[in-house]
Order: sequence, then C-alpha cells, then structure tokens
Amino acid sequence: MSEMHCPSYYAATLNDKTAYPSLEGEITADVCVIGGGFTGVSTALDLTERGFNVVLLEQNHIGWGASGRNGGQVGYSIKGEDNIRNTHGAGADQMIKDLQWRGHEIIKKRIKKYNIDCDFKPGDMAAAIKHHHMDELKKEFNYVCEQGWGDNFKLVEKAQLRDYIGTDKYVGGLYNDMDFHIHPLNLCIGEARAAASLGARIFEGSGVVEIIHGKNPVVVTKSGRVKVNKVVIAGNAYHHLEKKKIGGVVFPAGTYILATEPLDSDLATEILPKNQSVWDMSIFLAYFRRSADNRFLYGGECNYSGRDPRSIKDTMLPHMIETFPMLKNVKIDYEWGGMIGITISRTPHVGRINDNVYYAQGYSGHGVNVTHIMGEMLSDAITGQLEHFDLFEKAKQHRIPVPRWVGNQMLALGMLYYRIKELL
Repeated sequence: MSEMHCPSYYAATLNDKTAYPSLEGEITADVCVIGGGFTGVSTALDLTERGFNVVLLEQNHIGWGASGRNGGQVGYSIKGEDNIRNTHGAGADQMIKDLQWRGHEIIKKRIKKYNIDCDFKPGDMAAAIKHHHMDELKKEFNYVCEQGWGDNFKLVEKAQLRDYIGTDKYVGGLYNDMDFHIHPLNLCIGEARAAASLGARIFEGSGVVEIIHGKNPVVVTKSGRVKVNKVVIAGNAYHHLEKKKIGGVVFPAGTYILATEPLDSDLATEILPKNQSVWDMSIFLAYFRRSADNRFLYGGECNYSGRDPRSIKDTMLPHMIETFPMLKNVKIDYEWGGMIGITISRTPHVGRINDNVYYAQGYSGHGVNVTHIMGEMLSDAITGQLEHFDLFEKAKQHRIPVPRWVGNQMLALGMLYYRIKELL
C-alpha cells in the first residue's frame, strides 16, 4: 500500500492531487523509470519528448520523497566539481561550466512550455557566518566573474546586508539573481502531468521488488511486470535496489523544515526585503525563504545519523528565533522532514549496472537543479550520447562496505567532529 505525502506546507497547497493507477499485469515499453521524484520524472518527460515509450513506477505518490519535501531552492552548484576535475583534468572545466546552469534552463523552459504553476521566484544568497566564510565567497565571486556571470552576482558586505536579510547574525553574503526558488512538489507533479500528456504511462503504489537482468530486462512489482529495452533507477535515498552493485555509496541524511503562519507584508519584507532564498555556510546548514503566501520557511539541522528528532519544532524553532527574534510570537503551522542522498565525495553517483540498466543518485543537497541535469544526461546516454554521462560515471566515489545504518553512524561521527571544530 502506498503512503501519502508527508504533512508539509507543500502537500497542503497542491495544485492537484495525483491519482495514477497501480501496475497490474504485464506490459512492455522502451524504457522503465523507477522512482517518481525529480530524477525519475525529469528523465521520463525528457525521453517521452524524444518519442520513447516510457513507463514510470513510483512506490508511493509522485514527489513523495525529497523532491516534494525540500527547501525549494535551486542553486547553480553541481557539488563535487573538484572531484570531477581530479578525475578528468582541466579538460572537464568547460563541460562543468556548461552544466552548472543547465538544470535552471530546463526547469524554466518546462514551467513556461507546460504552464506549471509552482511559485517561481528569482534570487538566492549564500550567507557568511564567519569571516573566513566571507573569504570563500570572495573567491567564488572572482570565479563567477571569470566565467562571465559577474553581472548577475553581488558581493554584499556587512554594512549592506540588512538590504537583503533582516538579521545581524551574518557577516556578509553573495547574492545572485540567476538562482531561484519554487514550490517543489507542484513542480514535480506538473512535470509528471506533462509527461503523461505526451504518452508516458505512470503508475503509483507500484514499488519495484526486483529487476530481472538480460537482453530485455523485466522490472517486477508485487502485482505487475514491465518488459523493456532499458531501465533507469532513480530512487535516491529511499530505494534499496541492486545493493551489491550500487550500495554503500549513497547514505540518507535527514533535513527538516518549519513553515510559519502567513506573515503580514511589513514583517515579511523586514525579514527578506528582496524575497530571495538564503542558505548559510555552517556545517549543518540553515536555509530559508518566503512562500508565495508570505509564510516563512526555515530549514536545516542536517542529520546524518538516520534518526529523526522527536520534535522538529522543538529542535529547530530556537535556532530560527535566535536568527530572527521578531518571529518569537509567530505560529508554526507546519513541520516536516525527509531524507536526501549524500555521497562522501559529494559528487552525484552515476553509472550503469550493465549496458541497459542505468542509475543516478546522491545529489548531496543540490537535487532540484542536478536532478534535471541528470534527467537529460540519462536520456542522452540511452540514445548513445555519453560525453556528459562519462564525466560523472568515471568520477571517483567512496564506498563504505558496511550496512547502511553503520555507515550513517560513521558519517554522523565525522560530521560531529567538523561541527565541534566549527563551534570552537
């Protein structure tokens, strides 16, 4: 039986609820995509646009996992770029540059083409907590200027920071108007609806229990089978398929969000005068933005142990109020969390189990942008265009050959070390 979306602000403000059937019996297709989050939906839509006969299988509902629960911030970094450069050398620089904004282009094009209402709003900012963070942002600003993007970025010193964020917690920041924030669940469901309108067959409540490999793989659910030419595994933190081949690289990390009641316009403007999204540079990362109806969405507390806090509100509210004391008496209407996929290298884990089963996972907190890049990249690979796919498939990954729970505890201890170091 499939699970409903978690009780988030996003689930409460859906444009429409999905009602795709469960798979029953045996069907055939060109490609079967496993997973109804951004990676799976984006791949299915891209392949369907190219004329492929596509089946998408989701265990629960479209956007059920991190794709429908995240902070809604779309940033330009892929993560793990240095690892890719170390693998491929300086020759990878141009390809990395070409890819960094590709997810943005895909999302904006689809919003317009398929009339997806997902509260699109431009603007994002990295906020420096300590002065050495500001040194890092200055280096990043020099980099984006060298790449030709300088007109869209602004390095903000402490004296001007109140024009962007209504708090004295930060010592500066780097703002850009090319990144943006959205309602992620409405985007994911809108893209699925677009794929279905073009002929993709989508099945919810259809968890995959096995892939039978061969010249024509068979994807098996509890009540059905899909015989195909190609398979794409797009489950990320929540799937457990093919453990022997792709296990031990991606680990689930919890992240959590609070949503306030709608704020009056003066208070909302005081907190975020430019209505951009923000993420800070602490080890455990806080991120926040305003929703379309002027709620304040505050997320963070990245947890590598695999255990959720007893109370998300009790854990996170003190940090939110410390940063924004003016929210002390504001009501919290929603609290929720979920798991994102983290790799030790921070590079997305991409590859093939064999010539006809592909996978992509482990976006380490940059999923909204990167999943859309991966959707196009997987589609390219299926059609024989492997240039960008090889860039990631050959990148070095670190595998921890222990059960996932043990690996999570090892990661949690490592992050605790860096957290203590940061505090000191």
